[in-house]
Amino acid sequence: MKKLIRCLIIWMTTQASVFAQQIPTPVDTPVRVVKNTAFTFGEKLKYRVHYGFMNAAIIDFEVKPAPSTTTNKKTFHMVAYGRTTSAFDWFMKVRDKYETHVDQVSLLPIAYYKDQLEGNYKDKDYAVFNHKTQVCIHEKGRMKIEKDALDLISAVYYFRTFDFSKATPGQTYPFNIYLDNKMYSLSVKFMGREIVNSDLGKLRCIKLRPQLIVDRVFKDADDMTLWITDDANHIPVRVQSELRIGSLKVDLTEQKGLRSPLALVK
Repeated sequence: MKKLIRCLIIWMTTQASVFAQQIPTPVDTPVRVVKNTAFTFGEKLKYRVHYGFMNAAIIDFEVKPAPSTTTNKKTFHMVAYGRTTSAFDWFMKVRDKYETHVDQVSLLPIAYYKDQLEGNYKDKDYAVFNHKTQVCIHEKGRMKIEKDALDLISAVYYFRTFDFSKATPGQTYPFNIYLDNKMYSLSVKFMGREIVNSDLGKLRCIKLRPQLIVDRVFKDADDMTLWITDDANHIPVRVQSELRIGSLKVDLTEQKGLRSPLALVK
């Protein structure tokens, strides 16, 4: 009798295992799919920052060379680091670092980190995003986020994937951005096309006007102009902006690991 019961248990366990294998595994479908021909792993961009007439700072953007995995999603690990030059440190020392892990399919951020030092101002923040439930957990708690919310760094890389081939002057491209425990609805406006003399040579560029967050640095939402290469990379070449105090000019000085050839004017 005991052998019969044991055999029945073994048979039932085996059947349960077979049945479980026949149940389809839920597929973690992405909230969106973005075609990315603009950047890839190992890309590095370096910028020189002029504050007025002074060479004030250096900014580095990097897509780490190896894919990362964040909450079981394959991600790009992106880092931006800004620092003032030693000659400018006496005026205001800046050491800013931003990191984000971006889903390779949706190009939406999964995890974001900020460490900011600007003179006497210090700030840190982190955020973990769930885009399906539209919830973000950050340093001070949790909050609802807008659909397809981006952080500062992922926004830069995301707008590089926009298709400007049929854009007309004044056309806008909206996006939602998370910053310091708040959501902002912003946009980028297409202004036209120009040739820009850069450190890398003459480049065919797309001229854009990003909408800014008016804060302690920027005095007007339309005070920035941005030029990106008119090629598949769409890398930022130059930024010009009026500040509450002074003006800012940012120029591309070095590039490495671009996905496509630059739009050089020969």
